[in-house]
Amino acid sequence: MTATREVLGGPAATEALAARLRTALGSGRVITDLTRLRTYECDGITGYRVVPALVVLPESTEEVALVVAACAEAGVPFVARGAGTGLSGGALPVAGGAVISLARMRRVLEIDLENQRMTVEPGVTNADISKAVAARNLYFAPDPSSQTVCTIGGNIAENSGGAHCLKYGFTTNHVHAMTLVLPDGSVVTVGGNGVEQVGPDLRGAVIGSEGTLAIATSITVRLLRTPEAVRTLVADFPSADTAAEAVSRIIAAGIIPAAVEMLDALAIEACEAAVHAGYSLGTAAALVVELDGPEASCAEDFARVEQICRDAGTTHIRVPGSPAERTLIWKGRKAAFAAMGRISPDYYVQDGVIPRTRLSEVLDRIRQMAEEADLRVANVFHAGDGNLHPLVLYDAAVPGESERGEHLSTAIAELCVEMGGSITGEHGVGTDKACSMPAMFGDDDLAVMLRLRAAFDPAGVCNPGKIFPTPRLCGERPGRYRPHPLEAAGLIDRG
Repeated sequence: MTATREVLGGPAATEALAARLRTALGSGRVITDLTRLRTYECDGITGYRVVPALVVLPESTEEVALVVAACAEAGVPFVARGAGTGLSGGALPVAGGAVISLARMRRVLEIDLENQRMTVEPGVTNADISKAVAARNLYFAPDPSSQTVCTIGGNIAENSGGAHCLKYGFTTNHVHAMTLVLPDGSVVTVGGNGVEQVGPDLRGAVIGSEGTLAIATSITVRLLRTPEAVRTLVADFPSADTAAEAVSRIIAAGIIPAAVEMLDALAIEACEAAVHAGYSLGTAAALVVELDGPEASCAEDFARVEQICRDAGTTHIRVPGSPAERTLIWKGRKAAFAAMGRISPDYYVQDGVIPRTRLSEVLDRIRQMAEEADLRVANVFHAGDGNLHPLVLYDAAVPGESERGEHLSTAIAELCVEMGGSITGEHGVGTDKACSMPAMFGDDDLAVMLRLRAAFDPAGVCNPGKIFPTPRLCGERPGRYRPHPLEAAGLIDRG
């Protein structure tokens, strides 16, 4: 959905800004050509599209500070962008504003093996952090499904998790310190040598703020020792209810797996069509359970998990016979979102959290809601911590399906709140779920959040229009691009 945004500076300001930045950085690092700008018009949620006025490609903290200060002086809003893999419209540009792409900031600045820390620039991918220290038996624990392409800067913005967040937590649990460029162009450092610091947790405030408070240009992450042993299984179940019961029993037994993932029949169908990972077609639900740790305790807990799955009614248990087979199982799971294109021309990606004990109840409600909307919903999610990822399948070529799909997707997110959970677990609020914020937070809650945001960004130039609902935003509908009435009348241009 292309949207108009309030532009503080106006066209003359953006033109002057572009000229100033070309002088400072060189013409090759300031993009104003419309064709090239369209590369940046959306993130992973392609239903929302806005073409920025310019894109800037800084290569250091000093250059980011220069660009941000110039934007602030010109009154031009800006949006920081990493790999563009976000799933909430969090990196959606501002019409007439600037995109600050951090894609060229890909250096590993320091590796401190003795203290198990690494300092990197924001454009380093999640997977490359682990690759850099794999030979030293260290790794970075957060593992979003897009980890081979998503960047640590984006992980900071969204507080990303991944399949192994059940045991190891989210990005915030693995970041020691950050160098930040504030919205006025000043540079500060938050955090320190440990994850926890004395005083207000400014590091924690910025992580998960979706790029609305500052831009992280240097990140010191915590590294973990590679586990001595890793054991994985795939257990098939005759229903999602029996699979959910197995999850509850595993946790109730005092076992904390590294990961517990669930896929329903539609998700399995899509993943198998795309990856051929060996999931059982025709089964109603499958759990991917992984344990890691010392060899002895891992083996003991793994045997207990197998027995719990049998007691809960599993119809088949598959234990990979090699690391390659285990990798293929995870490749299938992590390809789930992209694989949906195999079974549906269009789909909405949703993300919400519920109490783990209410998994069966919520999955039943989602089934009922899908039937009422005459749509299909594929479920693939982090079952261990109740982080749902329902994918609402639809065909935009069929009149009304896009609108029904959007309505169902929003209703599922708000159902999570009704069940005692959250409208998002790791994808963020961004543009996509801003209108659902009042379902979870009262006026006082939102006012406090806005006061914090204003303390960092009093001029409102840092990723405006995200997270918080406004009448303008909540009047828009996601889905395939529909011309704004003013655009249809020839009064405004999409660019």
